[in-house]
Amino acid sequence: MFEAYYKSPIGNLRIISNERDIIKIEFSDEYFKMKMIPIQIQNCISQLDEYFNGERQKFTVGINPAGTEFQSKVWNLLLKIPFGKTISYLDQSKQFGDEKAIRAIASANGKNPIPIIIPCHRVIGNNGKLTGYAGGLLKKQWLLEHEGAIQQKSLFH
Repeated sequence: MFEAYYKSPIGNLRIISNERDIIKIEFSDEYFKMKMIPIQIQNCISQLDEYFNGERQKFTVGINPAGTEFQSKVWNLLLKIPFGKTISYLDQSKQFGDEKAIRAIASANGKNPIPIIIPCHRVIGNNGKLTGYAGGLLKKQWLLEHEGAIQQKSLFH
C-alpha cells in the first residue's frame, strides 16, 4: 500500500493505492509532504489538478475500490453520471433496476471509497436538495458548482 496527500480547493485529500490502482481517497485534516510518490498516485494527483483547474471532466486513472458486489454495481452506476449533471437517489434506484432499494443504494453511495473520481457528489435528493456527502454538504455544493451542475446558491435553498 502507498499513500500521499494532496491539497485541493475543498481540503486535504489522502490518496491510497496498491501497486497499480487508486483504492481510496479520503478527506483528511492532516497533510504530509511526501518525498517519494508512486507513479499511480502521481497520475491521480495530476488528474485531480486538471479537474480542479477546470481542464478535466472524466478521470482515467486506474481505480479498484473495495466493496461488496452490490456496492460495486452502485459505484459503477455513479461513474455513468456525466460531468455537470445530477441525478436523484430515486433515479439512481431506477437505473439500478429496483426502486425499493433506494436506501441501500444511498448507503452504498455513502460508502464510496473514492469520492470525486467516483462522483457520488452528483446524486441529490428527489426534491433537488443536497443531501448526504462524506466530506460534508459544503464540499458537495462546491463540487457541483465547480462542475456547473448547480448555480451558486444557499446550501439549503
